[in-house]
Amino acid sequence: MDYGRAKGRFELADGTVLEGFSFGATTPATGEVVFNTGMVGYPENLTDPSYRGQILIMTWPLAGNYGVPGNDLEDGMLRFFESDRIQVSGLIVADYSDHYSHSTAVRSLSNWLIEENIPALYGLDTRMLTKRLRESGTMSGRVVFGDHSLDFEDPNKRNLAAEVSITEPILYERGAKRIALVDCGVKNNIIRAFLKRDISVLRVPWDFDFNREPVDGVLISNGPGDPSLCTSTVDHVRKAMECNLPMLGICLGSQIMGLAAGAKTYKMKFGHRGQNQPCLEMGTSRCHITSQNHGYAVDASTLPQDWREWFVNHNDETNEGILHISRPFFGAQFHPEASPGPDDTEFIFDMFARALS
Repeated sequence: MDYGRAKGRFELADGTVLEGFSFGATTPATGEVVFNTGMVGYPENLTDPSYRGQILIMTWPLAGNYGVPGNDLEDGMLRFFESDRIQVSGLIVADYSDHYSHSTAVRSLSNWLIEENIPALYGLDTRMLTKRLRESGTMSGRVVFGDHSLDFEDPNKRNLAAEVSITEPILYERGAKRIALVDCGVKNNIIRAFLKRDISVLRVPWDFDFNREPVDGVLISNGPGDPSLCTSTVDHVRKAMECNLPMLGICLGSQIMGLAAGAKTYKMKFGHRGQNQPCLEMGTSRCHITSQNHGYAVDASTLPQDWREWFVNHNDETNEGILHISRPFFGAQFHPEASPGPDDTEFIFDMFARALS
């Protein structure tokens, strides 16, 4: 159904061109094209800072049927979203429902996208596009309308973490224990995970030297782009490791910890984005189903001798976590806080909390 909407084009850098109907802003956009395999969770996915600079293809065919919740606040953060704005550069889906139904919904997905000036198209063959990305790997793409166009861009050449980080420290007071949270694009639910454990959170910018702060531990957050561009963060984390300060890295944060330890990272062919990634815990027979959103990974073969792999992806055997053999340093490539997705691995937050005492 076209709802009388304008048409637009989705173009890949390999020459693929598809037409679809617009249900967002009619502003052209370019970025790295990625796909997400989740069935639900578009409010959380679209506001995840790890999607900065990316055009998102949803493999689940329908979007919009449960609308978009309101801007309710909890602990100074938007309750139903992972940041204060839509982070994707564009959205591509197979079908869109303009008629929504949910107890928390106050507006349509279309209205929300238009309000935030984000282009979106439906009526495209997302199965074909996903198969193409799986064969060729992620590539640049663009959403254009009429005669408007723009050059293809690779956003990973920019320091995307610096674009989504806060600029001044924020303190969330709760309990006596306090951690420094290095914001490289943190999701709100990570902050909530510690507040509900009665741990105060000092949220600092990506390049802030947290070593000067009186904290009991350090959390390096998730975020977008190439971890090797976060040079200031890597330097500060390396310094904190020398002080034996308990440390947890999530997603990009795990990669930054790997770099600080002396390992290398690399860009994956098409990354992991979805809510059903199986991760084996090394040395056990346990397999956890995890929520993920990343395009880079730690090269486990380059880890120093005093580090080991903690988790490995059961599908492609890429690294999903690192662990120091004697110090309280933990890194998880997946998202223990989910939002959306399973929270099977939230025990990692409890492990880190125990290390603070």
